[in-house]
Amino acid sequence: MRKELLFAFGAFFVMSLHAIAGNFSSEQVEKQPENEMTIHVYKKDVTGDGKKDSITLKAIPFSPDALFLKQIWADIKTSEGSELRIDYEGGYQPRIQFVDLNHDGIKDMLYSSATGGSGGLYTVALHTLAENKLVDIGLPEPLTIQAQFQDDYQASISFTDTNQSYTVDLRDRKEDYDRLGIYTDGTLNEPMELMVLPYAFFEPVNSKGKPGKGLKGYQQISGAYKADGIGTVTSYWYYEEDRWNLMDIKWKANK
Repeated sequence: MRKELLFAFGAFFVMSLHAIAGNFSSEQVEKQPENEMTIHVYKKDVTGDGKKDSITLKAIPFSPDALFLKQIWADIKTSEGSELRIDYEGGYQPRIQFVDLNHDGIKDMLYSSATGGSGGLYTVALHTLAENKLVDIGLPEPLTIQAQFQDDYQASISFTDTNQSYTVDLRDRKEDYDRLGIYTDGTLNEPMELMVLPYAFFEPVNSKGKPGKGLKGYQQISGAYKADGIGTVTSYWYYEEDRWNLMDIKWKANK
C-alpha cells in the first residue's frame, strides 16, 4: 500500500512539473514578437567617434500580409558596445536618412514613413546620438497661416511669419463651390477658412548663405475638402542656436 501511494505521489509530481514547464514555454512564446522583420541595416557613425555603428530598422506588420507596419523601431549598437533603441510611429515604407542637421559635425538620424492617408502625409522624427546620448532634436514648428475664402470666388492667404500675402483665383471651381453652398452668385454665404494641412514631410536641402544642410517642409492648403488642393507652401529652415529658424517661405498655387 505504501509503495502504491509513493508511486501515485511520484506520478503526480512528474505531471505537475510537465504542466509548469508547458505553461512556462507557452508564456515565453507569447512574449516573442510575431512577424518581426528587418527593414534595413545601416552602418554609419552616429556617435562621432569616427567608427561605424550598426543601426537596424525593424518593424512588425499589422498582419502577416499587410503593408502597414504597426510597430517600427531602430536597434542601435554603437562601436563601443552600447545598445540603444528608438521607437517610431507606425506607417508604410520607413527609412532613415543620415545627415548633420544640427551642425555639430555628427550625422543625425532623420526618420520618415508614409501614413497612407490623404494628403501624402509622412511621420517624421529627428534624433542625434552624439557621444552615445540619445536626444530628440525635434522639428520646425507649424507656420502661422491665415487663409480664407473671399467673395467673387477668391481666396486670401497670409503668412504671418514673413508678412507675405497672396490672392488666389478660384473661379474655375465655381460649379463645385456653388453646389456645396459655399457661394451664391459669387457671394460668400458665410465666413469660411481654407484647410491648412500639417507638414506633409521634410527633406534635407542646402541652406543659402549658411554652411551645411537645413530642412525644407511642404504643406498643402485646400479649399472645401482635402482633395481640393489650392496650392503648396514650402518653408525653409536652418538649425542654429539650439532651435529651428525660418529662412524663407514660398507659395505656389495649383494650376
